[in-house]
Amino acid sequence: MGMQPWMAMRSMSRDSSVAERRLAPGTRRRVLAYAGPYRRAIIAFLAVVVLDSVLVVTVPLLLKSLVDDGVIPKDSSVVIRLSLLVAVIAVLDAVLTVVSRWYSSRIGEGLINDLRTQVFAHVLRQPIAFFTRAQTGSLVSRLNNDVVGAQQAFTSVLSNVVSNIVSVALVIAAMLALSWQLTLGSLMLVPLFLIPAKLMGKRLAELAHRQMTLNADMGTRMTERFNVAGALLVKLFGSPAREEQEYAERAGRVRDIGVQIAFNRTIFIAALSLVAALATAMVYGFGGVMAVNGSLSVGTLLALAALLARLYGPLTSLSNVRVDVMTALISFERVFEVLDLEPLVTEKPGAVDLPAGPLGVELDHVGFRYPSADEVSLASLESVASGDRRGSGVVLQDITVSVPAGALVALVGPSGAGKTTLTSLVARLYDPTSGAVRIGEVDLRDTTMTSLRDRVGVVTQEAHLFHDTIRANLLYARPDATDEQIRAALTAAQISALVDELPEGLDTVVGDRGHRLSGGEKQRLAIARLLLKAPDVVVLDEATAHLDSESEVAVQRALDAALEGRTSIVIAHRLSTIRQADLIVVLDHGRVVQTGRHAELLAAGGLYALLHATQFDEGRADQLAGSGALDPV
Repeated sequence: MGMQPWMAMRSMSRDSSVAERRLAPGTRRRVLAYAGPYRRAIIAFLAVVVLDSVLVVTVPLLLKSLVDDGVIPKDSSVVIRLSLLVAVIAVLDAVLTVVSRWYSSRIGEGLINDLRTQVFAHVLRQPIAFFTRAQTGSLVSRLNNDVVGAQQAFTSVLSNVVSNIVSVALVIAAMLALSWQLTLGSLMLVPLFLIPAKLMGKRLAELAHRQMTLNADMGTRMTERFNVAGALLVKLFGSPAREEQEYAERAGRVRDIGVQIAFNRTIFIAALSLVAALATAMVYGFGGVMAVNGSLSVGTLLALAALLARLYGPLTSLSNVRVDVMTALISFERVFEVLDLEPLVTEKPGAVDLPAGPLGVELDHVGFRYPSADEVSLASLESVASGDRRGSGVVLQDITVSVPAGALVALVGPSGAGKTTLTSLVARLYDPTSGAVRIGEVDLRDTTMTSLRDRVGVVTQEAHLFHDTIRANLLYARPDATDEQIRAALTAAQISALVDELPEGLDTVVGDRGHRLSGGEKQRLAIARLLLKAPDVVVLDEATAHLDSESEVAVQRALDAALEGRTSIVIAHRLSTIRQADLIVVLDHGRVVQTGRHAELLAAGGLYALLHATQFDEGRADQLAGSGALDPV
């Protein structure tokens, strides 16, 4: 039987329940559309597979002639000629195998590349809300496991189905031509293959599913513990003994399920091999009697035995072909599920670039609520988060603010007032649910995404750096920047001296999420990245909120360079940093409750005066809170 028991085992051990699953409408049509660019390659691939399958019956038939026409009559010329022909067929079979593999790789890898790049680009266009809900591991699985599973529809499944159908048809036809009696007797043994295979296949499918679940659980645990933030949490709060014990328990369950799978696979292979051996014994027994009686030649008997060895494996695989096909199609469906999730923020046809020159920012009666999970995400990507499907209530209400070109506007207010949400709208991470956000008098929904990214720069509370060199992290904002421009940005960001002190300088790797650097150093590198980009509009989301005093001073100096001459919107955690702002906007519960300059707002009382007093004068804060000065102004 050669490798055929393994092929049959792989097919029979798939989850048979997928055969009953209903695919989404249009899935098969969309799958065929992906085959379009590879139509000629697929046709050539199938032609090679069919030709290779024809060779399955050729060698046994040559064996019949070699024995009956050469060995028994003692005609050495026939023996030599047929032996050479068998050798030529073996060479041809090897060539066809190589060609088939080349076509299979070309089609499969091309399809994987097409799907991966399409899914990757589509996922990057999703709003931030998508990434806050989706599990990173599930997304990676769609790009890896499901894409590879989809690719198998055009390579493994397609070639196996075609080759098995051709092989079975030719083998049965050849056997019937040689001896219909022995052929029918052999076919009567097929249930001895299929019934045990179905039972054992179901058992193997259950074990394989449990193994995948246990491996995923163990992989998730390693991912959480091995990233920098997770490792730090374990060292600060965890117990090494408990971590080792819990991991050992998970690894032990994976070991036990692996042993069960190996044992059941051995039984499966042994059972198929035993039935194949019994079938061969039957052919030799009855066929041998027929040969002794003269109703069957010895060569025919040997050919029948050789053909029988090529019959049961393909038959067993074909009995489960629907499961194989549906398994591949479901992988396609899971990929399509991601591709069908429309991004909330898109570039409309005919979008225009932001106008040249200085840019002002205007928020015109802006209202906003965060979208529900069904609008931005997929429950299949969320795992534990999938139970929370509702969107937020109203976060921003009737916000109207005008920021002239070159002005500095500060946003202040208590936590949850809507400050970060407002800056997200300016950067067009979301679109407002009512009203409009304009930059340079152009509605952001009418602008090109490229011009918006080029002209608007953002520095967040938590500066993120890729696990790469300082140079690569800076060039991410401006790939064509020269070393001189990089040095100028580092100098303006107050961090050039530190970079020069590093052993590798600009080529120093910053580590996962930049954890090899301090918070202040990461923030200054983020500001250097912003300066290198040189945007016209700058958004700062509490860039100094979590820094110590020394780092705050350095970062503030860098910010002064970053904001000079630019339209700036700054979320202020420490009110001392915004005394010179051209306009201070006070937010509370998603509404603008006060606007004005620092001195005006202090004189007017209200929420700003309370926030200021809370930071600088606790007695004054108590006095304002008790006097009712918090009523909206």
